[in-house]
Amino acid sequence: MVRVPFQTLYNEFYRVLVAVGFTGERAKLCAKLFAENQRDGVYSHGLNRFPGFVAGLQSKQIDFNAKPEKIESFGALERWDGKMGVGLVNAHICMQRATELAETHSIGCVGLSNTNHWMRGGAYALQAAEAGYIGICWTNTTKLMPPWGSAEKKIGNNPMAIAVPREEGHILLDMAMSQYSNGKLEVLKLQDKQLPLPGGYDTKGNLTVEPAEILDSQRALPIGYWKGSGLALVLDTMAAVISGGQATHQIGKQKSEYAVSQVYIAINATGIMGQAVLSETVEAIINDFHTTVPLDENEKVRYPGEGMLRTRQESLEKGVLVDEAQWQALLEMNKDETL
Repeated sequence: MVRVPFQTLYNEFYRVLVAVGFTGERAKLCAKLFAENQRDGVYSHGLNRFPGFVAGLQSKQIDFNAKPEKIESFGALERWDGKMGVGLVNAHICMQRATELAETHSIGCVGLSNTNHWMRGGAYALQAAEAGYIGICWTNTTKLMPPWGSAEKKIGNNPMAIAVPREEGHILLDMAMSQYSNGKLEVLKLQDKQLPLPGGYDTKGNLTVEPAEILDSQRALPIGYWKGSGLALVLDTMAAVISGGQATHQIGKQKSEYAVSQVYIAINATGIMGQAVLSETVEAIINDFHTTVPLDENEKVRYPGEGMLRTRQESLEKGVLVDEAQWQALLEMNKDETL
């Protein structure tokens, strides 16, 4: 692993996007989001996913010229069509729209259909928190996980994210419905590392900590066993109903994952209770949480997002941590096109 300056990482992402014809403010947004994911330690959806994203642009599976369009409005709730455009851009626009609705109605909800992979869901929950709103968002996926009690893939891992604004660093819960996301498994496999806890089954049906075996069996373990399985189904159902888009069983009939459904919710927390009371309430919760006695005296119990903030600070001070082989591959990408 090596460290590179954040701006250098951003510049390389943007250079490659320009080389394939994706330019302007939306391309800059994508480069920024990929760089921020890597900066925050979300390596599964930073440099690790970028080559696949670029391949989607080149193959025209992702239409980087498409713009999302509002198709229905029901007061604080709107439905948007992603037009099979760039998932990161569509997500950013829809969360922005959710905050605008929340400014008017105290809460705003946008259902988005026909969109593509958003990479890191936490980015859009944080987007809302940065603007002073509670942000909630989730997406459905193709069939990636067997429901509890079966070995047959039927449900998506359906990542969801919740962010609560906080002056000292936002609270961020960002999780998939599987114990470990496919992206995390891919990163740990690349690093030749085991999981700290069993994350799925091998091809013989035994629980395992080997990421490669879980990827081979395609039997990831739902969080909380039957509870995660149920939550995955409910999130998929809500995404399809609110957006009017596809559900997991429909996405699973395609050759690849596209035209997924997503939901973006913003809540005007400042409007509900005022900034002073909001800050006091959140700080009291975090302060009490930090009084927890850790099992390991060398570590402290962290609230959701606290580890990310520490990684972000290290990245900005020392440089962003990148896999050396992936970094070299990025430097070589599309060089001919930029000459």
